[in-house]
Amino acid sequence: MSANAHFARTHRHEALDRLADRRLYRELAYVDGHWTASEAANSFEVTDPASAATLAFVASLDAAQTTRAVDAAASAFPAWRGLLPQQRAKILRNWFELIVAAKDDLALLMTLEQGKPLKESLGEIDYAASFVEWYAEEAKRLNAESVTSHLAGAEMTVRREPLGVVGVVTPWNFPAAMLTRKAAAALAAGCTVVAHPSSETPLSALALAELGERAGLPAGTFNVLTGKAADIVGALCADPRVRAMSFTGSTEIGRLIAAQCAPTMKRLVMELGGHAPLIVFDDADLDKAVRIAVDAKFATSGQDCLAANRIYVQRPLYERFCAAFAERIAALRVADGLNPDADIGPLMHERAVRKVEEQVADAQERGARLLAGGKRQAPGSLFYLPTLLADVPDDALIMREETFGPVAAVASFDTEEEAAARANATEYGLVAYAVTENGARQRRLAGALDYGMVAINRVKITGAPIPFGGTKQSGLGREGSRHGLEAFTDLKYVCVDLA
Repeated sequence: MSANAHFARTHRHEALDRLADRRLYRELAYVDGHWTASEAANSFEVTDPASAATLAFVASLDAAQTTRAVDAAASAFPAWRGLLPQQRAKILRNWFELIVAAKDDLALLMTLEQGKPLKESLGEIDYAASFVEWYAEEAKRLNAESVTSHLAGAEMTVRREPLGVVGVVTPWNFPAAMLTRKAAAALAAGCTVVAHPSSETPLSALALAELGERAGLPAGTFNVLTGKAADIVGALCADPRVRAMSFTGSTEIGRLIAAQCAPTMKRLVMELGGHAPLIVFDDADLDKAVRIAVDAKFATSGQDCLAANRIYVQRPLYERFCAAFAERIAALRVADGLNPDADIGPLMHERAVRKVEEQVADAQERGARLLAGGKRQAPGSLFYLPTLLADVPDDALIMREETFGPVAAVASFDTEEEAAARANATEYGLVAYAVTENGARQRRLAGALDYGMVAINRVKITGAPIPFGGTKQSGLGREGSRHGLEAFTDLKYVCVDLA
């Protein structure tokens, strides 16, 4: 069946007509270089969260097919690791260029399945492509290092060697960037990949697999398995040939995966939950502080592990900040992500909306003031107005657990020491934000905040060159930068007798 005939047969959503390259719309999994259906003809529905319209019925693979995908990845590994780094780099570079060329189509698919405003989806495709470009270059830099010998007549070297098959599990909130950040690093290191995207947003991953095939990734090198996470991820965790698991998602699921991987002693890379504080001091420029708060809280409709969930404002600035913040929040436009004026799209599913409603109700019961929003909003049941809660006590649910929605919780503080202590009073440690013009305070906070990343006077800090990751219950290891290769390689020490 031709690509166009397949598209016509499965076409569900009228916005899919806007795709320039219809071959990027895929409903089958990608295993060993082949587009693969479920052996039992099982599939699951993918819907547009903005309208609930059907986008696709995607193949639902099982544990047995997962094992066959690992077979393919294990068979492909010797040839892939045997390529010159420059050869792997060239293929990754081809993949990068194809992603950039398909940017509009990839962003459209992402907005349709994830709901984020199209302008944010376009930004994510740039972000996703940047990891492929970065690791295309890093592939050529996995150099051996010499060791000054402590033994007479011996020469010593240390080199990095690829682990083997890598399992990759990605979330629904960043369906393209989380896949490329993991897979490009593993591929650059010489590993092969078996990836499982979220069942809520599989179309982005399948489109990237199509482009990877065009770029020249050999069969079995990069596999995308769609279906139930329990079946697929469970099989990946249990298979001893899978040498590493890279996961982005909740801390709860991260703990489960870690436990399942323990019997086979897999390498783990985990980017888990976040509960980011934003601390605004009274020396801050008010307009800049409010702009930072809006950007840090409401990107991806608040469905971001980097979102500022707890906003602490020093008391002399507190009331003016709340008033200005409420005014800015009220101006944000809630709309379908395909609307070019949209600032806030729908939440991913009904569970997310109910969690937000529970947190808002709990905060108000504990004395918080509702200054903006606080309810669902047309055009659909998954849209929630951007919301501001002031005077939120530390024992409120929203201050104790991660918020994945467009709700900002604000409280006052008096001293720098108090703010740092309250910011650190959580099991999470992914990112923290601070706004202050005091240079000495900036440096003190950088050390005092117990987080893997600290942003001072800005929001955007991530990118391919930096080591992304957290402390405490927010994860293990780092992604991006040269450090992102470390989890997918083993150090091998070689000692040669010269006598």
